[in-house]
Amino acid sequence: MAKLKYDKKTGRLLFTKEMKKEYTLLFPMMAPIHFTILKNVFTHFGYRAELLTTQGPEIAQTGLKYVHNDTCYPAILVIGQLINALQSGKYDLNKVALMITQTGGGCRASNYIHLLRKALKKAGFEKIPVISVNLSGMEKNSGFKITLPIIRRAVGAVVYGDLLMLLHNQVKAYELEPGRSQKLVDKWTDILTKQLNAGKGCSRKQLGENLNDIAADFAAVPLSKEKKVKVGVVGEIYVKYASLGNNNLEHFLETQDCEVNVPGILAFAMFKVDNRLEDIKLYGGSRIKYFIVNLLMKYCTSMENLLIDAVKKYPQFTPPGRYSHTKSLVKGVIGYGDKMGEGWLLTAEMLELAELGYENIVCTQPFGCLPNHICGKGMIRRIKEVNPKANIVAIDYDAGATRVNQENRIKLMLSVARENLQKEQDTPQEATEKQADLVGA
Repeated sequence: MAKLKYDKKTGRLLFTKEMKKEYTLLFPMMAPIHFTILKNVFTHFGYRAELLTTQGPEIAQTGLKYVHNDTCYPAILVIGQLINALQSGKYDLNKVALMITQTGGGCRASNYIHLLRKALKKAGFEKIPVISVNLSGMEKNSGFKITLPIIRRAVGAVVYGDLLMLLHNQVKAYELEPGRSQKLVDKWTDILTKQLNAGKGCSRKQLGENLNDIAADFAAVPLSKEKKVKVGVVGEIYVKYASLGNNNLEHFLETQDCEVNVPGILAFAMFKVDNRLEDIKLYGGSRIKYFIVNLLMKYCTSMENLLIDAVKKYPQFTPPGRYSHTKSLVKGVIGYGDKMGEGWLLTAEMLELAELGYENIVCTQPFGCLPNHICGKGMIRRIKEVNPKANIVAIDYDAGATRVNQENRIKLMLSVARENLQKEQDTPQEATEKQADLVGA
């Protein structure tokens, strides 16, 4: 068993090189397609990574036992899921460590790692190492390093994950052979994992080829021509993607016969990079830093172009909006200096979805996320002024909110959506007859 070592200044338990050889690294689930590919990347680099997929009310209850109930809901769930795994008896507690991201921004997500360590101590697991996954150099461990090869593969995982998620949602709602799109997701997850682990699929050329092949595969799936209610999902990043956080929202919308659109993670990554540029524009800063960050922004834009170009080849698919256009939608609506949490991007995604035909929107609001409430729920009236077709419902997610109440509120939004869809499908004569019937009634 590896010897425990602590940071001399902070007293933090370190994850050492010796631990890398025998420790299992647990990390919480968020976006299933993206995180599955990422997990396989970590495995390739010698880490025994395991993605937690546990569900159930006991996760939140475990979190509430060890985290203050006034803390934001995603923290309660993430910490609850990790501690629940340690308590399950499935893992050797002398050979297990936890991984969690740390952004370094103004969001409380930067402090999840400190809340987690406090919770571990309270639960009797203070000898379990916690690894900070960050690009800011906030915490370092000799046994875990984010290297350039890992970053390149991680970027690939994000781009590929975005395309697979987008096409899977657009095909799944209309496929004549149920389960066909999921088989394609599984097929490409396996192919991409093997490529990334072999050092392939990361270059611009290889990315373009793969994205085109993926789009062609999904375009070959036979689809029905029926019209369905289109629903966009936005919100705080964890609750937007994680089924644990939103009570299986996507599945519920599927049972309501809807087509779902969840904006990709690449746009969020570009938003975070762009914020550094906006900071310098608004408040001043280093020209060298601006130059370097601008290069990174151009790289992300080239990745986005490859993805959009692959989707645009097939008219049956709706490509995502370009980041630059999405950003332009909020000019005069909300300031670019509003960047805590999802910031102005949350408002922009709702405007973009409505513009793309997904005007029926579920805005997921986790308890304790003030920026999300301001830029989400707080902007609904302004969004409707800009686009009257926007049909938005803000749903609060926390340990005390009932699933039935959440789903009933979504059903009310969907009832309006179905009425609007029916009006669009009615011929002028049918619309006149219905209006006459209403007047006669």
